[in-house]
Amino acid sequence: MIEIRAFLFDMDGVIVDSNSLHREVWAEYNRLHGIHTTDEMQLRMYGKRNDEIVKDFFGSDLSDEEVSAHGAAKEELYRERLRPDIRNSLVPGVRRFLERHRNVPAAVATNAEPANVNFVLDEAGLRQYFRVAVDGHQVRNPKPHPDIYLRAAEELGVEPQFCVVFEDSHTGVEAGVAAGMRVVGVSTSHEDLQGISLLISGFDDPALEPWLARQGLGAQTLTT
Repeated sequence: MIEIRAFLFDMDGVIVDSNSLHREVWAEYNRLHGIHTTDEMQLRMYGKRNDEIVKDFFGSDLSDEEVSAHGAAKEELYRERLRPDIRNSLVPGVRRFLERHRNVPAAVATNAEPANVNFVLDEAGLRQYFRVAVDGHQVRNPKPHPDIYLRAAEELGVEPQFCVVFEDSHTGVEAGVAAGMRVVGVSTSHEDLQGISLLISGFDDPALEPWLARQGLGAQTLTT
């Protein structure tokens, strides 16, 4: 049995249940620029880095400065909308899970913007639980490439095969699997995730702790 030595968390849809708000804010932001946001467009954004989303929605002929400006403006609007209710927007059970397993090295590994990562960790009071935070701008290739997860594992000092990834998107699952890690799917965004070892509705799902124990997460890792 290959024991679990580290947890790697995606952010949107895994730590904070924010994808519905991202959809709303993208639609609102696009309307300001005369773009109608279709359901197909919304589906394409899941798990993507902002520069990829902006080029998809606004066109690939934008300059890097224009892409960055659109992404920053949309995310500022998103943070403004999320701030009043962020603690109530966390995925069920995630805070208790992090506290219970605070002795297990943990990282955030996300395609999200750095400002959003800092915002969620600080505003929700979760930074204490994470030793490492890697965002999509710290690697050459964002998810579905494995770079983000491999870098997070390296910074934690844990080999990939000893890591468990928590993901909600198809691209994120693909990245975790490509990194050689076990992946637990969180069904906030999709229930048809391929390649996962377990699907949970949240971190209070009764199937999660028994599965972790079977994967070699010993009782000694629990905070007493």
